[in-house]
Amino acid sequence: MDKQQGISLWNRCLEVIKDNLPTEQFEAWFKPIVAFDFKDDSLYLEVPSLYFVEQIEEKFSDLLQKTLKRVFQGNVNVYYRYDLSGGEKTKDDSSSIMLKKPNNAPKNPFVQDSVPDIDPQLNPYNTFENYCGSMSNKLAVSIGMAIATNPQCKTFNPMFLFGATGVGKTHLVQAIGLKAKEVNPSLRVLYVTARVFESQYTTAVRNNKTNDFINFYQSIDLLILDDIQEFAGKIGTQNTFYYIFNHLQQHGKQIIMSSDCRPADMDGFVPRLVSRFKWGVTVEISKPDYTLRRDVLNMRASQDGLLIPCDVLDYIATNVTDSVRELEGIMTSLLAYSTVLNSDITIDLASSVISNAIKTSKKQITFEMIVETVCSFYDVNIDAVYGKTRKREISDARQLVMYLAKELTQLSSTNIGVRLSRDHATVLHSCRTVKERLTVDKKLLEDVEKIQNELKK
Repeated sequence: MDKQQGISLWNRCLEVIKDNLPTEQFEAWFKPIVAFDFKDDSLYLEVPSLYFVEQIEEKFSDLLQKTLKRVFQGNVNVYYRYDLSGGEKTKDDSSSIMLKKPNNAPKNPFVQDSVPDIDPQLNPYNTFENYCGSMSNKLAVSIGMAIATNPQCKTFNPMFLFGATGVGKTHLVQAIGLKAKEVNPSLRVLYVTARVFESQYTTAVRNNKTNDFINFYQSIDLLILDDIQEFAGKIGTQNTFYYIFNHLQQHGKQIIMSSDCRPADMDGFVPRLVSRFKWGVTVEISKPDYTLRRDVLNMRASQDGLLIPCDVLDYIATNVTDSVRELEGIMTSLLAYSTVLNSDITIDLASSVISNAIKTSKKQITFEMIVETVCSFYDVNIDAVYGKTRKREISDARQLVMYLAKELTQLSSTNIGVRLSRDHATVLHSCRTVKERLTVDKKLLEDVEKIQNELKK
């Protein structure tokens, strides 16, 4: 059988496949395939991309093999040819091959000769300079800066950032993108939310433009995907992102993702995608600690030209504890009151604004407050508690600080340990020790109750 006969038989295969598939599936996955050679019982097919090969082998392998055997009246070996951005290579396996493209081969319509720059969709305000740092986000900021300033470093690829709503994830990932673009203006950087990605994918499927959609995302150098937990239950979108993820990862492109939960807690996701989330570095941004909340307020006050008394800033930082976004909202409201009503900003005004904006149930107890109250109660030096001395009275006070911080705040054992230059194992041991003593030491139990009452005043 010669080349033309083989190609003709392939066209007959397409007719059979068309009769056995919904129109949209045939149009999307088989119509773009072109047979360009046949020899030695081997059929050579031109496909737009590696993604096509993976989809055909995963979804339509059985139909394809039965059709080939029926039309060709025997076994036929199938080989695929496609472009791979970043260089042409040869790869053989049992069912597919990527061949070097000859000069006279037809141009692949899905591969551009030059890749134009794109709008990165970044908010110019969300820079590192406008991002306040503290122990709650120090690691995330350090890793983000390393990614942005050293494109060759792939140690943190992918970067998976998680934390509660409003703790500053979006600002940080956009700051990474802005800095990376500043360091390397030719870098193709794109920030996109999971909902926008999903909408784009749905439109591409509806318009039979899936390959265009995938090819575009595979051309990105730094992809920032925000709120990826929105992909939960959307298996089609997840599978498409899986192929995009693999391509970017294999070609040394940086991926940054954010979520409101850690990969291990993500429900409604295919396991192979979750496993890839864990390939690089997973880092948490905790709820803003007091230092961070105070710094955010100071920065916003300075940027807005507001003169806010220190006691008012302290009051806001103590009572608005869950979210940086809430802090910024409070400052915007105070600016409006100050400007429109031409009134001074007082604690009463701040209290009114806070009560209208967020739910406040009780006084927020901070780690710093616990240290100060415990040290005052036992008349020990605060610096000594933070230091390395193992004197009994200092050690007991330090253990009590760890116990109360674990009981009265949302700080993790690791965060408590960092504040006292100890590891999390030491914190856990101290908490267990105090709990055991409370069951047998009536004096310690009374002390703890008095300290807790003092903290709640």
